[in-house]
Amino acid sequence: MDTSVHPPIVSKLHYQFDAWLGDVLVTSFPCFLVTEEAKRGLLAIGISGATFADAEVTISEDFYLVQPDVELPPFVWLKVDGRAGHDDFGINQNLNLVMSERAFDVLDELLGLPSASIKRFDDGNK
Repeated sequence: MDTSVHPPIVSKLHYQFDAWLGDVLVTSFPCFLVTEEAKRGLLAIGISGATFADAEVTISEDFYLVQPDVELPPFVWLKVDGRAGHDDFGINQNLNLVMSERAFDVLDELLGLPSASIKRFDDGNK
């Protein structure tokens, strides 16, 4: 990770889950993960502003202790490079993920986003 810039630039992603609340989208500044199923759904609608890459995903010992019966689905890296309010995925000035309604609908229709904090995007804060 290059921390000489803000937000940091990540060249290889290793994400370790300590717990999983069931969301198809996982946020870990400055990176995002989506399930393989979500990736397929997003590609099916031809999203803009993001690409996908492999990520190393592991589970901590705490995960097994806290959620021993939970099986983690396969995740991929959602690399956001679009403009907020213009593309399906973008990052606003406050470094928050912004997604179009159609991209949100795909994610919400799958496993959902039960623990997500969601706000309507204000075009004045691109």
